Amino acid sequence: MNHTDRVKDEDHLEKTGCQHDDSETVCPAAGEHPLQYNYTFWYSRRTPSRPASSQSYEQNIRQIGTVASVEQFWKLYSHLVRPGDLSGHSDFHLFKEGIKPMWEDESNRSGGKWIIRLRKGLANRFWENIILAMVGEQFMVGEEICGAVVSIRFQEDILSIWNRTSSDQITTSRIRDTLRRVLNLPANTIMEYKTHNDSLRDNSSFRNTKISL
Repeated sequence: MNHTDRVKDEDHLEKTGCQHDDSETVCPAAGEHPLQYNYTFWYSRRTPSRPASSQSYEQNIRQIGTVASVEQFWKLYSHLVRPGDLSGHSDFHLFKEGIKPMWEDESNRSGGKWIIRLRKGLANRFWENIILAMVGEQFMVGEEICGAVVSIRFQEDILSIWNRTSSDQITTSRIRDTLRRVLNLPANTIMEYKTHNDSLRDNSSFRNTKISL
């Protein structure tokens, strides 16, 4: 590396906090617009008739790729199938890098999720709106957001956004209100919240939720 390249690399490191080397860390390329956090796309699919367990779930989830900049996000996202075109019992997940979309993950263990049930045909637009709000830091709750999920089911589709601290009612309420705004939800839209501890107890993502109007 000559002096000019070294100066450019040092300038890039100062701006992004990201070191280009042989590690697996995903970094914005020079000239790209860094995201505040790196995010990883995941995909999962399972047969509904089979009983779910954390082990089988972890085996069924597949990491698609990680993005560190606006440009990388759009490059990867534009090549993904839209959620509405998925079949059966499938999920897309977008989580901060290093956080697995599992209740048991250290970052998720004390948290929960807001749930919005959608009629068929709305998943594509709502999923795009929610993940753009998330990577664009529109929720304004610091590190509290862990990720978002769109779940394609036979009778309905379900959006959820996961946060770290279910006991922090002020923050969870702010997330709920931001969701209403960025998704332009009608005032009478029913939103549900469920802690991951409750999900672990009843082995269910969307049953036995708490209703919020």
